[in-house]
Amino acid sequence: QPSLPPALCQELAPAQSTEQAEPMSVLGGSSDVQARASLPFTHTGSSWGRHRSLVGHGPSSSSSTPGAEKREKQYQAHQGFGDHHGGVTSAHTYFYTDEAKCDQHMETFLRCIDASSGSSEDGFSAIKLTALARPQFLVRFSEVLVKWRRFFHQMATEQGQAGWAVLDTKLEVEKLQEALANLGIMSKAESQQWLAGENVGMSGTVDLLDWNSLLDSCTKLSRPLLIPNRKTGQLEPLLSRFSKEEELQMKRVLQRMDVLAKRAMEKGVRLMVDAEQSYFQPAISRLTIETQRCFNRSQPIIYNTYQCYLKEAYNNVTGDMELSRRESWHFGTKLVRGAYMEQERERAAQMGYEDPINPTYEKTNEMYHRCLDYVLEEIKHSQKASVMVASHNEDTVKFTLRRMMELGIHPSDKKVCFGQLLGMCDQITFPLGQAGFPVYKYVPYGPVNEVLPYLSRRAQENRGFMQRANRERDLLWKEVKRRLLTGNLFSH
Repeated sequence: QPSLPPALCQELAPAQSTEQAEPMSVLGGSSDVQARASLPFTHTGSSWGRHRSLVGHGPSSSSSTPGAEKREKQYQAHQGFGDHHGGVTSAHTYFYTDEAKCDQHMETFLRCIDASSGSSEDGFSAIKLTALARPQFLVRFSEVLVKWRRFFHQMATEQGQAGWAVLDTKLEVEKLQEALANLGIMSKAESQQWLAGENVGMSGTVDLLDWNSLLDSCTKLSRPLLIPNRKTGQLEPLLSRFSKEEELQMKRVLQRMDVLAKRAMEKGVRLMVDAEQSYFQPAISRLTIETQRCFNRSQPIIYNTYQCYLKEAYNNVTGDMELSRRESWHFGTKLVRGAYMEQERERAAQMGYEDPINPTYEKTNEMYHRCLDYVLEEIKHSQKASVMVASHNEDTVKFTLRRMMELGIHPSDKKVCFGQLLGMCDQITFPLGQAGFPVYKYVPYGPVNEVLPYLSRRAQENRGFMQRANRERDLLWKEVKRRLLTGNLFSH
């Protein structure tokens, strides 16, 4: 197995990183240290019929639903955060204009996929779902998903399973049916018929993945699910149904993702769906998983992104990977630290909900390495997982290399790749490529007037790197001397 040359070990020396956020944007990757582009897509025919409905629709609307004031605080609109750029320097953001603009973004993404394909044999393209869907829809869909999940954990707590690991938490079917009957949601006979119809609970228990699979049928029940408010005692709808317009928005975004995924598969490009703000993320992940189900059957075409500065990151990674095991599709993931920390914390403080971000940078590092180790173990044992380690943190890169060696994961397997931004951390990127590891540079794609501001923010986003300017200068001088001595001044 190739090992890093001594020079790389020195260049990845233990300098303390002050990095606070991994960048995420509509960028392309590059492998073997050659820049690549990445783009959006257009719709040339839908396989929408293959996608299961994710929620049912009903008479309520997204913006004027009765009882909107009772919605989860995190998933309420807030005038002060209408501009998603606030507190974000490292990620491109989109503003919703209309569906035609979403289609234009898709066309741009398609051209990016083509550009990535033309520049390398195994390129990536990265897309943002806020470019392809109405943000209000993503927020509302996220609220539905989170409420459904919390209802599961509420019942698990009542069964004495508070604080259990996500995949270890299981509701006993008998107790679940009793709880639903006691809450007046449905009779035991009705719940028995409901679970049997969905092929859930045959083992005598229902876990979170089983529970999530029930969401579609639950939203289509003839009457809304009402549960008592623990404070007021009044019955409130657990899930408000989607309007026909919201169902149409769901269909449109899945169609756009379908078109992009088809183009990526046709061109031999892997498609990464970037993570965004936490109040969008449940919907983004669910839509991404629906696409993975279709396109990751034989190889990882679609990659989901997990932000490890989130407290729920490990639960999200382990839950989604278990789903991929059960359904036999390839788990493709990009791990980042996160790009929206300041905005997330300010919003949580102003709106009065729990800060979703880990309390310290050290905790985020621990979360990143924990998630990464879980994926690497899966690669060793099943070969049906792939990961991009998108990090500028030298300790994280060294951790990855050490674990790959310990687990016998060879660079030529191409199950693990690395990614850094164009213009940053070349002292990590180039030695990795020279040592035979798949490594990519993220390159903005689009009109010059749009990508230049993105590149100009490189100096702002990780101010801690400026503290190592002298070290990088020394490394650059060493590289110049090496090339002069070897006669390779203009090559790598």
